[in-house]
Amino acid sequence: MLSRFADLKNKEIICTKDGLRVGYVDDVAFDMDTYEITHLIAYGRYRFFGLLGRGEDIRISCKQVQVIGEDIILVDDYEQSGKRKTAKEHFLHKFFE
Repeated sequence: MLSRFADLKNKEIICTKDGLRVGYVDDVAFDMDTYEITHLIAYGRYRFFGLLGRGEDIRISCKQVQVIGEDIILVDDYEQSGKRKTAKEHFLHKFFE
């Protein structure tokens, strides 16, 4: 099945392993030798309305993609440089660590 990048862009990515919303497809990475798409990339979330920059980008291997639906993409797992949250952490938890 052929698809365009415009069809993938802005689809929401959900991790089936922990149910977290990963983000939206913003870019793709491909291998120049084989001309294949290797990763979907979701840009990091803005910190304090973008005034403090963005978080780390999230790379999802195409091997981890389970289903590409009409509105969402289900993935098995994903990579993120830095600390990966396993659940939404309350900001007060950081003070007690």
